Amino acid sequence: MSATIIDGFTIAASTRARVAEQVSSLKKSGVDPCLAVVLVGDNPASVSYVSGKAKALQEVGMIDRSIHLPADTSEDELLTLVQDLNADKTVHGILVQLPLPSHINEQLIIVAIDPAKDVDGFHPVNLGNMLIERECFLPCTPHGVLVLLRETGVQTVGAHAVIVGRSNIVGKPLSILLARRDCNATVTVCHTKTRDLGAMTRQADILIAAAGSPRMITADMIKPGATVIDVGVNRVSDATAKKGYRLVGDVDFEPACAVAGAITPVPRGVGPMTIAMLMENTLVAAERSMR
Repeated sequence: MSATIIDGFTIAASTRARVAEQVSSLKKSGVDPCLAVVLVGDNPASVSYVSGKAKALQEVGMIDRSIHLPADTSEDELLTLVQDLNADKTVHGILVQLPLPSHINEQLIIVAIDPAKDVDGFHPVNLGNMLIERECFLPCTPHGVLVLLRETGVQTVGAHAVIVGRSNIVGKPLSILLARRDCNATVTVCHTKTRDLGAMTRQADILIAAAGSPRMITADMIKPGATVIDVGVNRVSDATAKKGYRLVGDVDFEPACAVAGAITPVPRGVGPMTIAMLMENTLVAAERSMR
């Protein structure tokens, strides 16, 4: 068996193209969608993510209101900036790049963002509405995973989905989304205290690895023919690589390809979808501002 490679890069490009068309139409109505991305400090991964978002904003024709603050920015200063952005009617979406420096309470900042501009989908109001299936912004990575499954024709109704990882950013919201009536999967969430992880993952029709641990899901942990979604992005040392490292997922990719029915690569899998869903959420925020 050789797994079908799920090309998140191409699906994300198609999503961005659709968003670009809608942005163009929205501009004709006098609304110019704008996303404010706030970066505190110089975390290399965060700088890379923000750069990718800026490129996507340019591609879809949205205004990029990037704000780069020094690492010693105080919590009060950041809260004041968020409040100013909340009040700015020309800003439709606000994203504060995580992680923040240790002296800043991330949850305090997230809660300070206007839920109507919370295009990351992390505000408790949006998460609560997601839980009870009301209109809200869905967290970008979990939403991207759902789109990948839909666009590749993966059947979720009645399927057993096993998620490895219970983060607030991916694992927990994804478990809720997959169990909702529009997906109707049966969901198991595994974590560091799960006994015999392999016994659980081998039951999965859809296996989602989101633990942040390089190659932890080995081929023998995968049910033959399963769909494997690898959310992990991990840097591992590689002297042969130009940068001295390379990116790998939470799944041991090449051996897994011999067992899985379909699998996402790292990179060019889930990552591009996260940014594409951010563009879509920002578009929706701009559209709702007209109500």
